[in-house]
Amino acid sequence: MFNSQLPTQSELPTSRQLLRSTLLALIAAGVLLVTVVMPAEYAIDPTGAGRMLGLTQMAEVKLQLAEEAAADAAAPVTPAAVEIAPETVEVNQPAVIEVVEPDTQRQKHEMSFSLAPGQGAEIKVEMLKGTQVAYFWTANGGVVNYDTHGDPYNAPREFYHGYGKGRATPEDKGVLEAAFDGHHGWFWRNRSNKPVTVTLQTEGNYIAIKRVI
Repeated sequence: MFNSQLPTQSELPTSRQLLRSTLLALIAAGVLLVTVVMPAEYAIDPTGAGRMLGLTQMAEVKLQLAEEAAADAAAPVTPAAVEIAPETVEVNQPAVIEVVEPDTQRQKHEMSFSLAPGQGAEIKVEMLKGTQVAYFWTANGGVVNYDTHGDPYNAPREFYHGYGKGRATPEDKGVLEAAFDGHHGWFWRNRSNKPVTVTLQTEGNYIAIKRVI
């Protein structure tokens, strides 16, 4: 069995050395808090180092998306009234159910709208799974935050399927392929201090297109 030798009194750190080490550790922690943690988590950047490292921008996007998600969740939803007509079925005669498929056809649209500072807007196209729509949108010289996402028919309130998002973006284009039957599209918000006009062009096989917000 190996017995280590206990350090002598002279080998132990003095109270002054311990105090200095503690102060140095507190200073290092404070520097990390101000330059890394606060910019990355709360978008608070008193030194400017967080913005140089890209941490402040990341936190601003995260906080903004959380704020918009909370605002969307707080919006009241009024369910549409559905009237069901009584159905008469002849005895011993099986009922025949006719399934009508939505009519998808090649369509092309262009829509423009203005967003005041802080205002948001959303446009959705109704599509079947696997169909595609080519799109191009531009802020016409301005920049907007955007979130491209989709919702299946009868989706639960907390459902979210994203295709892409960005912050302070002047324009975007691509091909959106529906991951499921439902509504797919774009949400924009103007975070600048002046009005922005957004123009959206779509072309593809979809059922309908409309502005939701």
